[in-house]
Amino acid sequence: MQFINPSFLYALFAIAIPISIHLFNFRRYKTVYFTNVRFLKEVQLETKSRSRLKHLLVLLARILAICALVFAFAQPYLPSDNKKILSGEQVVSIYIDNSFSMDAIGKGGRLLDEAKKMAAEIAGSHRQGTRFQLLTNDFEGKHQRLVSKEEFLQLLEELKLSPAFRTIQEVISRQADILNTSGSKNKTAFVISDFQKNMFALTSAKMDTSIKINLLPLPAEERNNLSIDSCWFSSPVRKRNQIEQLYVRIKNFSDKDYENIPVKLFINEHQKTPASFNIKANSQADIMLSFSLAESGIQNARIELNDFPVTFDDKLYFSYSILKQIPILTIYGAAKPTNGIKSGTNGGAKETSNSYLNSLFGKDSVIQLSNADEKHIDYSALGHYSLIILNDMEAVSSGLAQELNKFVTNGGNLIVFPAEHSDLNSYREFLGGFNSNFYEQKDTIRTKVGQLNYAANIYRDVFERKTENIDLPMVFAHYVISRNSRSAGEALLKLQDGNSFLERSAYGKGQLYLFAVPLNSTWSNFTRHAVFVPTLYQAALFSQPQFQLFYLIGSNELAEINATATGDGVFKLNPAGGNKLEIIPEHRVVDSGTTLFFHEQVKEPGNYVLSLDKETLMGISFNYNRKESDLSVYGKTDLEKLIRSAGWPNFRILDGTNKNFSTVLSELDEGKKLWKLCIILALIFLAAETILLRIKPGI
Repeated sequence: MQFINPSFLYALFAIAIPISIHLFNFRRYKTVYFTNVRFLKEVQLETKSRSRLKHLLVLLARILAICALVFAFAQPYLPSDNKKILSGEQVVSIYIDNSFSMDAIGKGGRLLDEAKKMAAEIAGSHRQGTRFQLLTNDFEGKHQRLVSKEEFLQLLEELKLSPAFRTIQEVISRQADILNTSGSKNKTAFVISDFQKNMFALTSAKMDTSIKINLLPLPAEERNNLSIDSCWFSSPVRKRNQIEQLYVRIKNFSDKDYENIPVKLFINEHQKTPASFNIKANSQADIMLSFSLAESGIQNARIELNDFPVTFDDKLYFSYSILKQIPILTIYGAAKPTNGIKSGTNGGAKETSNSYLNSLFGKDSVIQLSNADEKHIDYSALGHYSLIILNDMEAVSSGLAQELNKFVTNGGNLIVFPAEHSDLNSYREFLGGFNSNFYEQKDTIRTKVGQLNYAANIYRDVFERKTENIDLPMVFAHYVISRNSRSAGEALLKLQDGNSFLERSAYGKGQLYLFAVPLNSTWSNFTRHAVFVPTLYQAALFSQPQFQLFYLIGSNELAEINATATGDGVFKLNPAGGNKLEIIPEHRVVDSGTTLFFHEQVKEPGNYVLSLDKETLMGISFNYNRKESDLSVYGKTDLEKLIRSAGWPNFRILDGTNKNFSTVLSELDEGKKLWKLCIILALIFLAAETILLRIKPGI
């Protein structure tokens, strides 16, 4: 037993007062005359004995009453966990987990409502003058200070669910920051949560042991949840009137199986092919949705299912674009025509080789083809193209090489057809900028393309089946492409001698396609072969810019786009549904690309439209983070084991569902107070004294 105010114990010297009264109270006795003194000695002895006992009992009652009163003022207590209670100002930090998992139902209703009620009880159990901090997953500025009890309760009323997610160590670190700056030695922290396993990842990191940390787990009645985790297309190419295959991943975070659960797909608010799925307990299932669209432009889509009570992950928003036309630029050389082929123009291109490209792309409604002479190139417009074809250029200037390198780095695709009389040193320097293989020498040995890479994405859906003896182009002469082991080049077409006829390598965000022959019939019959059309056409289709289907709210992901703001141009993000909300993201220009930073300005999931001034650029979708979808939690026993293994002695686990929770709180930091018991004992002893004084000893 210890005392809050031990200085009052000096008042115990007051017991000397009744003792002195008892010892020095010389009471005068009344003389009684008896006619017969035969029994006088016997009566005198009996009365004296009873009076002495009575006086001793009265003295004892007075001493005990004084002791009880002194103890009451000294405020004795039985400390909890044998810890000393600190006096003075107390500061308390209360964290309430307001993540989506707290939307589950507990014994007393929704877990978040139970947590708010519990926090109010904690505040009510502390004495006046205590300062409080309310901390949530949002880590808002208004929660980074200590407030009075009344202001704390007001902040508590405003608390709502949030998509933000925090680990237990982030929470405790933030609580320690505010408590340690308070200047008080009496610091206490409460953590109210369902303690999901993905939140409570303890490590051996050292914690501030001067802060008493109390964990209050809130169990849910049921922890069943279905979640739409993600989606993706089977092919990166989007076209009008093309059958699209969209895969949707569903996760089942429960111990029961589900059958025939409907799932819906909406694109631009029009429902597409409905579907249903079966899923086993604690597993995931991938379902495929097939559909086609006749419209080009931005496609705002969402997938949804019905699940209760946790509903934040029942919808998945995503967006993509179908280009009306794919912009392609051909840059051709100014070399003289050879091999008896007359020179001419076809859209400004050389007929000797560029006519093949014009024939392939010029009349296709999906392709927007432009041609430019190597001496008349608008470098500022290169970033507007998806694919650039470098055709029949004897040498590549350093300026063009630098611009093409920047183009591929930012996501553009480049196809290189060498010239008949190429400057190999110039090409070697140019291709070296891409960490690519290069042309070593000219080989005039007649050979044949002997192998086609069926696994490459540009050939994946071209052939119905894989054929061993497929007819492939003849090659009359070619440039030998180096075999640098440090290059990440992938051979799409190989010659019979093992050298590459067409090689693809990734660089930055784009792709480089390197051909071993010019577009010239004296070098090969590739331009007249059946494989020519799918190779070039698929490369053009796959050159479309690829953007993420969706981003996650609160994850600080970056959105990279190809547009660049000039002058006073401002990027704006607006909800696709016509909501007046407008977000202006921060943007940074890197080379010819732009990176957008949203800084958690997006609070609600949905489809948004990004615009620059009055021009609509693209659709961007946001979804809640799926970390909260897994509702598995740690129980009290598990938490105790984790705390012991982490070696944190200042942690305690409380039962917030206890009916006597307020009493538990009051005894938690101040121990079990005994002053009320002392008051009661003092009253009992005073009453005993009164009774003893009223009892007359027998005569």
